[in-house]
Amino acid sequence: MLDDPFKYGLLAALAIALLVAGFTDLRSRYIGNWLTGAVALGAPLFWWASGLALWPDISLQVGVALAAFAVLAGLFALGAMGGGDVKLLTALALWIEPLWFLRLLVVMALLGGILTILFAAWHVTRRRKDKLAIPYGLAIASAGLWVLSVHYWPPASAAAGVLR
Repeated sequence: MLDDPFKYGLLAALAIALLVAGFTDLRSRYIGNWLTGAVALGAPLFWWASGLALWPDISLQVGVALAAFAVLAGLFALGAMGGGDVKLLTALALWIEPLWFLRLLVVMALLGGILTILFAAWHVTRRRKDKLAIPYGLAIASAGLWVLSVHYWPPASAAAGVLR
């Protein structure tokens, strides 16, 4: 598993993309199409590097991404989610195994709730009258980085053994 630098290079690129998405959403409440497009276009390379079979592995990844997009687009239509958030989560669904994607959604929801409470408290203490805008991309990126570190990146003990 540690002998595949291409696969880990792709995971590192995904981690960097998530950091950029979280930072830009925090700063400007916007996640660029170029970024979500790059994440989505990197998924087939990751599938190939991971040795996924077209059926059922890749088909399942695409199916989960389509289902996520359908549900999240509905939330976007209701005004409950931003378009960049929908695209970023859909692109992540192409990378992350279905069970781990569900875990990502749970962690994202928990982090998003904490983020909402913090931003609402800040909004109230500053006596702001404008609409509260939550940078939910920060919660998505944090949950994505958590999944990458827990499930995809090699354990620290294994990495330490290789470095010796």
